[in-house]
Amino acid sequence: MSITVRYFAAVREQLGPSETLSWADTGAHTVGELRQWLIGRSPAHAAALDLGKGLRTACNQTLCHADQTVQDGDEVAFFPPVTGG
Repeated sequence: MSITVRYFAAVREQLGPSETLSWADTGAHTVGELRQWLIGRSPAHAAALDLGKGLRTACNQTLCHADQTVQDGDEVAFFPPVTGG
C-alpha cells in the first residue's frame, strides 16, 4: 500500500522529483493531512511545503483542495501556483 508524492518546480529543487510512501505510515486521509505529515518529516520538507507558500496540489493529476481524500495507490503532487514549461 503506497502513495506516490511528486514535486514540481522550486519544490522539486528542494526535495527531488518524487518519493513513494507507505500509505498506512502517513496516517493521512486527505491531501492536507498528508502535507502536514510531510512537513513534520524533515526540516527540508517543512521549508519546501510550508503552509504559507500557497502551493497548489493535485491528486491523480487533477487539481484539488486540502480536503481531497487520499487512498492507497494515489499520486499526490505539490507545486507553486505558477510553474514554467
